[in-house]
This record gives sequence, C-alpha cells and structure tokens, in this order.
Amino acid sequence: MGSILEMKGITKRFPGVIALNDVNLVVQTGEIHAICGENGAGKSTLMKVLSGVYPTGTYDGEIHFEGREQKFDSIRDSEEQGIIIIHQELALVPLLSIAENIFLGNEQGKLGVIDNEQTHRRTVELLKQVGLKETPEALITDLGVGKQQLVEIAKALSKKVKLLILDEPTASLNENDSAALLDLLLGFKAQGMTCILISHKLNEISRVADSVTILRDGATVQTMDCRDAPVCEDTLIRHMVGREMADRYPHREPNIGEVVFEIKDWTVYHEQHADRKFIKGVSMNVRQGEIVGIAGLMGSGRTELAMSVFGRTYGRNISGSVFLRGKPIDVSTVQKAVSHGIAYVTEDRKGYGLVLENEIRHNISLANLPGVSSRGVIDGGREFEVATDYKRKINIRCTDVFQNVGNLSGGNQQKVVLSKWLFAGPEILILDEPTRGIDVGAKYEIYTLIAQLAKEGKCIILISSEMPELLGMSDRIYVMNEGAFIAEMPTAEASQEKIMRSIVNAGKN
Repeated sequence: MGSILEMKGITKRFPGVIALNDVNLVVQTGEIHAICGENGAGKSTLMKVLSGVYPTGTYDGEIHFEGREQKFDSIRDSEEQGIIIIHQELALVPLLSIAENIFLGNEQGKLGVIDNEQTHRRTVELLKQVGLKETPEALITDLGVGKQQLVEIAKALSKKVKLLILDEPTASLNENDSAALLDLLLGFKAQGMTCILISHKLNEISRVADSVTILRDGATVQTMDCRDAPVCEDTLIRHMVGREMADRYPHREPNIGEVVFEIKDWTVYHEQHADRKFIKGVSMNVRQGEIVGIAGLMGSGRTELAMSVFGRTYGRNISGSVFLRGKPIDVSTVQKAVSHGIAYVTEDRKGYGLVLENEIRHNISLANLPGVSSRGVIDGGREFEVATDYKRKINIRCTDVFQNVGNLSGGNQQKVVLSKWLFAGPEILILDEPTRGIDVGAKYEIYTLIAQLAKEGKCIILISSEMPELLGMSDRIYVMNEGAFIAEMPTAEASQEKIMRSIVNAGKN
C-alpha cells in the first residue's frame, strides 16, 4: 500500500544539545508502527516536530505525508491533515462532560451556535467506536484513567484521523485496561487506520506492532519488521541501550537482619466516603536490609496504605500502630514521619514528588533544608555541592544542577526524587511504582540503586504493578486485595501465577 509518512533527515537543536540528529522514519499505510528508546532518546521531540509543536524552520529535514511535503506551523495544521497525537498526560477538562471534551475547540454547530443535539448524537457514535458505555453527559472527573484514555481516542476520531499517535498510552493503566486498549488499536488497524505507538512496554510492542523503529541518543538505530517473526525483547533492549542486558535485575546477596519497621492492625477509612473502610487491619514488617514487595491490582489499596502511613497524607479515622525497632512511633504528620526516618517516593512524581518549575538543586534539598542551611538561611554553595554529588552518584543526566526539573526525561526526574529522599537520610524507604514510565536502561540504574540501599541496611518497601519487577527485586512479597493483605510469601516461592491465583481466589470469597 505504500507509505503514509516519511520523515527525512530530521535534526532538532536546543541550546547546548542536539536532541535529534538526522532521524529518518517511514510509516506504512495501515500499520501499527512502534517507536521505542530510552528516556531522552528523542521520541517525544520527534513527534512534536511531526505534529507542529516545533514548527517548520525550527528544525532541519523534511516531512512527507500522503506523498506531499508538509510544513506544519502549529498543531492545528497537522490536525487538518489528519495527524492526531494523544500525549501521555491526558488533556481533558475534569469538570466538563465527555461530549464537551470531545468537541472542545471543534464545537458542532453553525454561526457560532452549538448544536447540542448533533453533539450528543456524534458523541454516542464515537463512544460506541471506542467501546465506552457512559452517557455523553457523564463528567470526566467521574471516570477512571482507562476510560479517560478512551475519551481521548474518541476525541481523536472526531477529527477524521488518518494517523493516530499514542505516546505511552498504557503508562497509567492496569493490565485489563491496557489489554482492552491494545485490542482497540488492532481493531482500528483492521479498519485501515495507521497508528504510531510510543511505548516502553516491550511486551505490548511485541503484541501489536507491525514494525518498530528504535531511537538512541537522538538518532535512528534501526527499523525492524515484526510481521514475519516476533522481535525478541532482548534484541530490542540491546538496540535501545547500546549494550547487552543479560540480567534485567542486579545480582543481590541479601544480608537481612532484625525487624526494624512494623505496622500492626492498620485501618483507614476513605477520604470522601467516611463510612467506607479502605484499608482493613493490615499488619506487616520489614527487616534491616530487606526489600519487601507489595503486589496487587490497581485499586487494591497499596498507594493508600503507603500514604496513610507517611504522615496520614491519605484517609481519615486512621487507627493502628507503627513501630520502629520495637518502639511505637508517631507518624501523624509528614514532618514526624520524616523525623523517624521514613521516606515516601510517590508514584506521581510530577504532581507530588517534584516542583517542576524549580531547579534540580532546589528539588534535591527540599526534604532536608536544615542539611543545606546555616542559622535558618539556605547556603547556596552547600546546596550546589549536595546536588552535584547526587548528580554524579546517581547519574542524573542533565546539563547542570541549575536546570529545571520539568525539562528532564522521566527517568532523570525519578532520580531527582530519589536523591531528594536519600539526602533526608531515611531508614525506611517506601517506593511507589519507582520505575513507572521509565525505559529499561534507566530502570536498571534505579534497581542498582535500590539494591545498594538494601546492602547498606535500609528497609525498602517496593510497590509495583509490574510483577516481574517485584519478583526480580524483592526478598519477600505481600499480596494486597481490596484493602487487605491476603497472602505473604518469600520471593523464592513466588511466581506471577501464584500471586494472581491468590488475588482471584480472594475475590471469590
């Protein structure tokens, strides 16, 4: 059928850095074309060039779409040609309805008057296409993330899309929602639509992609055809990171000591629904130098448990006890939790973990300002030294520590969050989805850091939706379902099947 898109010799420069260097991309009509690469490899920059976020004249190279050279000066220009991009951070207005969001900026009507009947009718058609049963009047704020993603796709379909670009579409979705979204893409392909899928999840690429283009350090490494034979994940990883990754998790020889941290009969009620018990009498412990994993499906209560223990930042009517080396401690505020050596690395690094418009050095010192202060005044030189030391130790890829955190890739942002809490000197480190949205190379670096912290005697609680990650890093695993721990097992005796079976069986009771 020929190609629908050709990007030739795309080079994009920012001050002091070449983000894209002579990148070439060819997408065939009617295929799902995956683009993968480490954080900072240039994937999002390339899509911003394609969609007109970076207009013609700000980059070198050519874009050909449907056989004609295109010069896009804005997103509107690319959308008029049928190129629609759905970003990882969803661009929906929470307090507007589904229908209002789908046609925002593209209102249905004549002479400046919105036709509500036509809007409703078209929305019903679009929701049917993406498999959503909600009414057009339902508010976005009442939908889960998976359904919000489907609304974004319906919004794209309303614009007569020819090339649909999805940037990490399943990053915040559970396994069921992810599988449903991938099935939807396969359905679109069967109808002749062309898709570009940017993803770190190599199993998803293997499942749906017809071809894969790999970027590394702003350059095209290789494009592979997946139609004849599935592409081996190890091959993809090797091309992405430029090195073999025979072992995805660092080798550890655990040296586990006495129980340091313990939670007993921890009960938490829902923040909005005061009569709903959300965490139900949970008890757990962590030993010195131990990595304890918490497995469970989305909504099982893992994050809420972590937040309620860390300064009661979630929930109400909280009861139960927390012990440090056998003695009860007060964790009723964040300050008190931190003073007892507890740190919480949130799953939402952009919303809660970082101040995106601030520099790296300011973010790293946030949780321990006394450590960079003298008589209540921040010592800029000391702050610079601390941040530079963590930049080196944790390999934060940046121009310098004066760079804004918001301009870093996801993996490097996560390293800044970890640096912030490590500088606070914690004994107990709660890591909530520490590698979400991060490529395999950056993941390995973070795994190595976690292993080193455990070796130093820190207590690690690891919450993850990726079972291979839990099995690869943990010494012991608790399984959580509907706010309660339903199983506990040494990792040596655990498997994905055993964990899922315990969840399924708990759901039957």
